Amino acid sequence: MKNNLFTAFETNWVSLVVSLVVIGILYYLARKRVSFGWRVMIGLGLGLLAGVIFNKSGLEYKAVSTIGTIYVNLIKMLVMPLVVVLVINSISSLSSLGQLRKIGVKTIAWFLGTTGVAAIIGLLVALAINPGAGIAQNVPKDFKARDIPTISQVILDLTPSNPISDMSAGKVVPVLIFALFVGVAVLHVSTKKPDAVQPFRTLLKSLVDVLHQVVKYVIRLTPYGVYALVGAMAARYGLETLSPLAKIIVASYVALILHFVIVFGGLVAFVAKVNPLKFFRKAYPTIAVAFTTRSSYATLPVNLEVITKRLRVSPRIASFVAPLGATMNFNGCGGVWPAIVAIFVAKVYNLDLGLSDYLILVFVAIISSIGVAGVPGPATISTTVVLTALGLPLEGMGLVIAVESVIDMGRTAVNATGTTVTSLLVANSEGEFDREAFNRDEEDPLETVVA
Repeated sequence: MKNNLFTAFETNWVSLVVSLVVIGILYYLARKRVSFGWRVMIGLGLGLLAGVIFNKSGLEYKAVSTIGTIYVNLIKMLVMPLVVVLVINSISSLSSLGQLRKIGVKTIAWFLGTTGVAAIIGLLVALAINPGAGIAQNVPKDFKARDIPTISQVILDLTPSNPISDMSAGKVVPVLIFALFVGVAVLHVSTKKPDAVQPFRTLLKSLVDVLHQVVKYVIRLTPYGVYALVGAMAARYGLETLSPLAKIIVASYVALILHFVIVFGGLVAFVAKVNPLKFFRKAYPTIAVAFTTRSSYATLPVNLEVITKRLRVSPRIASFVAPLGATMNFNGCGGVWPAIVAIFVAKVYNLDLGLSDYLILVFVAIISSIGVAGVPGPATISTTVVLTALGLPLEGMGLVIAVESVIDMGRTAVNATGTTVTSLLVANSEGEFDREAFNRDEEDPLETVVA
């Protein structure tokens, strides 16, 4: 009887050796001071190349997948501590409850507004490209539509009952609400007894500094993690699996790119009055990590660093907007994707949709996007709600399962970038955006990482 460790090495030694070589190359580039962005891009390219080779040759890729999982787990390790500490610190550092209301309203308005525009773009692109044309109704037999929770159940799920239990279960929304309560309480008490909360604020400041250092350690692993995640994805799906549904992939990425360039670029250029090319270059680490991890929560630590260290938005605004954005800002998952799937399903089943249906689609997409969790997969819930509201067969979602993972990379990149854009817009309106430092291109901590 073979030892499990020996068996694992025997079947995965090729992918392990390849991964060690790639890690060595990326480490060498880091020692040579090649910029962080370039190393991430190189890791992505090497991952794609290795994954396609593994897929074509039928080699095991478990070693690559394991490296990617370790990277994602390390990032997820930071999510709950960051949400609790940064939200409480952000709110408690505000001058008054009135300022909290003002920032909160602006943030949520931008989130919902851009999601509505994303749904419209997805709708228009789907009508133009018609991704469902010529596809047979070969619904998988084992496909089961996910149940839509009732309104009362949604409210109960959002309400914190045991913050420690919610943290261990990965329920970010209840933890976020708990942190909001604590932050508001600290802000309220400080207006009457400032000395009473000063020790707590000092502790928060220390925790923030320590967590930021831990984030830096994990961010150094990003090029290696990107290689592994992309490599595992390419090895699993290959290129042939995607060809029958090429139209829906094309429609999705056309809509996502249009939203990225027109909406995000327009808001950055005309509202924040910032060079959009410079903005996207600085936001690249967030885009790359979101694209490869397919998780808004996993991208949160990197996004916080990008917003504060590269975009020069104040930590107070970043600590409030970024965690909230990981919970309810889903331009890609809740806006573009449900609209495209709805048009796709209607075409496949030869069902007509009218103007009133399109209006319902956009409205429901905005509302349902609030509850979409920022981890790979649960955009299905938002899409299910939209299909149900339009009276379309839920079985149609089974047709897009094969390509959803590929599209989810682009969706998540748009989600995370939307949060970054909103942080800039809110900070600019509140006078907490250091425009001079942004324009000077001061030394970027993310690009000086050497390991």
